[in-house]
Amino acid sequence: MNYKVVQRACDAIGGGNLAGAKEMIRSGYPFTATQSLDRRYSDKEKTKVFIRDGFIDRYSGERLVYPPVLRLLSNLMPEEFPFHSNWKMSECHIAYWQLYPTIDHIVPVTRGGIDEESNWVCTSQIRNSAKANWLLEELGWELQPPGDLQEWDGLFHWFLEYVEQHPEIKEDSWLRSWGSTARSVYEEQRSQQGRK
Repeated sequence: MNYKVVQRACDAIGGGNLAGAKEMIRSGYPFTATQSLDRRYSDKEKTKVFIRDGFIDRYSGERLVYPPVLRLLSNLMPEEFPFHSNWKMSECHIAYWQLYPTIDHIVPVTRGGIDEESNWVCTSQIRNSAKANWLLEELGWELQPPGDLQEWDGLFHWFLEYVEQHPEIKEDSWLRSWGSTARSVYEEQRSQQGRK
């Protein structure tokens, strides 16, 4: 247990043995430098992971909502469902932390994880922040199974239909981009299902 290594090192220091304490830390609880990773995922990569995981927070099992749905609500109801471009918490609806999906590395890259889809999961912004560079076992968390898109699709199909019926939302470049992404991923999935 790590606290015991620290305790023994403190005992060694208290006994005047700084060199021994250093060796205890080096061998029993070594420092491992983490590397900074500024990874940006495309909307398409994110959408595919969200769909693969069934719009479920894989750390809690809670349902999440497709990002452009939340932004659409903010555009239509700015006072009731506010959004701030810098995610200023005092000016943003709490849903952006609780329901907005993001991608996280199960094993953080800074801890030796790989930066590829097999190590990516869908999680909420709040849990992504809480997890940071910790391993699941360090937090006492378990990976939850993916969701069933037949039960919950994060309002993905609702968004596709809304975009079709309300082309004026394409005036917002952010929503237009997500609308194109949603349509592209949807068409790819239909094509793949047709080949099976």
